[in-house]
Amino acid sequence: MVMAFRFKLIPFVATVLVVVVGVQLGNWQQRRAEQKIALQEKLAQGAHAAPVMLDGAPVAADAVDWHRVTVSGEFVRGWPVYLDNRPYQGRAGFYLLMPFKIAGSNMHVLVERGWLPRDPAVRDKLPVYATPEGTVTLQGIARLNAGHVLELGSAPPLTPNAIVQNADPLQLARDSGLTMQPFVIEQGAPAQPSGDDAQMVRDWPAPSLGVEKHQGYAFQWYALSAMAVIFFVVNGFRRGKTKQP
Repeated sequence: MVMAFRFKLIPFVATVLVVVVGVQLGNWQQRRAEQKIALQEKLAQGAHAAPVMLDGAPVAADAVDWHRVTVSGEFVRGWPVYLDNRPYQGRAGFYLLMPFKIAGSNMHVLVERGWLPRDPAVRDKLPVYATPEGTVTLQGIARLNAGHVLELGSAPPLTPNAIVQNADPLQLARDSGLTMQPFVIEQGAPAQPSGDDAQMVRDWPAPSLGVEKHQGYAFQWYALSAMAVIFFVVNGFRRGKTKQP
C-alpha cells in the first residue's frame, strides 16, 4: 500500500477558517489574560504604596487608579445620587454617591460612601442615613468609576437624590456644575473625626481577575486550531492511499 496525500479544496477552506477563527479567539483570550495580569500588578502596587493625599489640584485618573487616597473636606449634602441594582448578600440596595469638596479648593471628588438597603415595599423610597457635618478626613481606594451595570437606552441627566443605574464623575460635573476629579473614591472607613452612619456597608466587591480562566480558554482555542490542521492532513492521506495490485 502506497500513501499519497489527496488535496481537497472544501476541507482545506474549512480548515483555514477554523484555524483563523481559533487563533484570533485564542489571541483575544491571551490579551484578556495579560490585561488581568497588569491589573493584578496595579492592585499590588496600589496596596503597598503610600496613600496619595488629594489637595485640590487636578489629578489624572490613571495616576491614582487602585491607589489608596486620603482627602480632607466636607460632603456636598444636597447632591446625593443612588446607584440602583446593587445587591449585597441577597438583599436589594443602593450604592450612595456624594460629591466631596476638597478643603482649601473649589475641587470636588465623587465618593462612593457605601451600600444601603432598599425598602422592599416602596422601591423608590430613599434610605435614611447620617452625613458628617463640617470638615472630615476620608480614606479609600481611587477607582476609574463606581462600577457599571447593564442599562437600556440613554442615561438620564443626574439630579439630586436621583436613583440611576450608572453615574460617573464627568457626568456629575456636567449636570451639577461642580468641578470634579475624574475618578471615584471607594470609602474604606467612617469619616474622621465625626464618623458616620454605622448602617452603611463598605464591603466592596473585589475585581474579578480570572487570569487562569482566560489562559485556559486561549489554550482550548489554540488546541482546536491544531486539531483542525491534524485532521485535515490525516484525512487527506486516508483518502489518498492506494492499494498495490
